[in-house]
Amino acid sequence: MEELPAVRFEKLNKFYGAFHALKDIELAISPGERIVLCGQSGSGKSTLIRCVNRLEAHQSGALTVDGIVLDDRPATVRAVRNRVGMCFQHFNLIPHLSVLGNCTLSPIHTHGVARAEAEAFAMELLASVRMDGHAGKFPYQLSGGQQQRVAIARSLCLKPQVMLFDEPTSALDPESITEVLEVMAKLAANGMTMLCVTHEMGFARRIADRIVFMEGGEIVEAVAPDTFFSPKAALRSRRFLSRIAH
Repeated sequence: MEELPAVRFEKLNKFYGAFHALKDIELAISPGERIVLCGQSGSGKSTLIRCVNRLEAHQSGALTVDGIVLDDRPATVRAVRNRVGMCFQHFNLIPHLSVLGNCTLSPIHTHGVARAEAEAFAMELLASVRMDGHAGKFPYQLSGGQQQRVAIARSLCLKPQVMLFDEPTSALDPESITEVLEVMAKLAANGMTMLCVTHEMGFARRIADRIVFMEGGEIVEAVAPDTFFSPKAALRSRRFLSRIAH
């Protein structure tokens, strides 16, 4: 039996008023596949991944996540969000909760997990991102890289099938970027389905199964890294790479 995609976009269109932000997007992502989305600012990358967990609503076409066709019904949105984790550029940790409290809030209060079970699982995940020694600290006591690693652990506490990353290193210093990319590479190696918006092309080359290049709300190409970083890439992709290399 053919394996169903973890995420499938079919002729998906997104408008902001008269502005056509996403144009007939066609993309199927297999379970365990690592997708890196790149392109200039305003090309539609972040809008595309935000549609996956209904932070943005598409106007036409279809979007299927783990077999669920996403629509406006609250029950459908909840079901999809239970399967999708997301890390943002600016962490979005709750400032008055400890690291452990941030990680256990949704499992306990939204999903009814017993506190002891939620805390034990959260500590396992914090250890996996080397933050278990900071469980009692508050976000303001952590560096940017540490906060982003906590944000990743928090997302994983809900046992997602798919992880979305929206420029997770763009607000970080170089040392913190390395820390966060190491955690993401570990997730990739463990088989997590990932959609990541990033300009870290070295990271993309190392972990991506496919690189999706977008321009003007359209997918220009979705190819393996060896092709994307070669003369065989689409002309618009090569122009993009030449700009960010300088």
